[in-house]
Amino acid sequence: MYYLIKESLTPCAPEDLAKGGAQYVAVLTTEEWQQRRDCFDMLIDMDMETVPPQETKAIVNQDSLTGTFSIPDRTDISGARHAFSFALDEKGIVLVDDNGYAEQLVQTIARTKKWKLPGLERFLYDLLETTIGQDLALLEKSEHRLNQLEESILRGEIESYPAEMNDIRGNLLDLRIHYEQLIDFSQELEENENDFFRDENLRYFHMFTERVIRLQDMVTGQREYVTQLRDLIQSHLDVRQNRIMTVLTVITSIFLPLTLIAGWYGMNFRYMPELEWRFGYPVIIVVSILIVILCLFWFKKKKWM
Repeated sequence: MYYLIKESLTPCAPEDLAKGGAQYVAVLTTEEWQQRRDCFDMLIDMDMETVPPQETKAIVNQDSLTGTFSIPDRTDISGARHAFSFALDEKGIVLVDDNGYAEQLVQTIARTKKWKLPGLERFLYDLLETTIGQDLALLEKSEHRLNQLEESILRGEIESYPAEMNDIRGNLLDLRIHYEQLIDFSQELEENENDFFRDENLRYFHMFTERVIRLQDMVTGQREYVTQLRDLIQSHLDVRQNRIMTVLTVITSIFLPLTLIAGWYGMNFRYMPELEWRFGYPVIIVVSILIVILCLFWFKKKKWM
C-alpha cells in the first residue's frame, strides 16, 4: 500500500512516489521490500531487521533512518507483541510488516486525521500517538482495579497475596520498558542528525516525548502502589497471626494452673488428706472455676483479649 502525505493520507500508485510532489508512506511485506528496496533510493548502512524485533529503536544511517517497533498488545500486554521495521529519509517512510499491524495503524490515520500543515513529522507523530492512544484509559482502569483490591484488603476479604496483582505488576513492568524505548526513539527523531525533518516541526517529537514521560510516571506510581498493597496484605496477615498466637497464649495460660492442680492431685500419695475429705472434689471444682474467672479478668484488664 502506498500513500502520499497531503491534507490527509492519500492512496496512490507506486510510480507516484517518484514524482516528488509530496512525501510518502509505503507499507510493504518483507518480500516486497527485498524486491523494491532499490526503488526508494535510501542509503542504508546495514540491513533492516526483518525477523520479529524485540524492541523499539531508531538507527541513524549514512542517509537514512532505520529501526524497529515492538508494541505490546494492549489486550495482552505480557503476550506476543506487534512488531515491524521501518526506513525513512527526507522523501518518506517505508514500513515493513508481515502481520498487517502497520497497515492497520496507517489506515486508522488515513481515516481519522486531516492536517493543515502536512508533513512526514506530523505523520510520525500521529503514528506514534496511535500506538499509545488507549494507554491512558488502560492505566486508569488498572488504578481503579488496584483501588478495589485495597478496599477488599482493608475489609479483610483477601487472605493471601492475589495472583492478579502479579499480573498487574508484570504488565506495568512491560509498559515501563516500552515507554523507556519510546522516549529514546522519540528523542532520536528530535535529534534530527540527518536533517530529514523541518526544525519547526521537531516540536511534534518533543510533545510525544512529554506525553510518554507522563504515562511512564503513572506506571511508576502504580508499581509503587502494588508494592504498598503487598505490604498491606503482609501486615494484615501478621496481625491475624498475632491474634491467633494471642488466643493460644491465653488458653495456655488459663489451663496452666489447672494442669498444675490436676498433676498435683494425680500423684496419689497415701497420706493426702484431701483425697478422703468429703468436700475435696467440689472444692477443687470451685477453685478451678475461680482460677479461670480470675485469669480471664486479668487478661481483660491488661487488654490481652
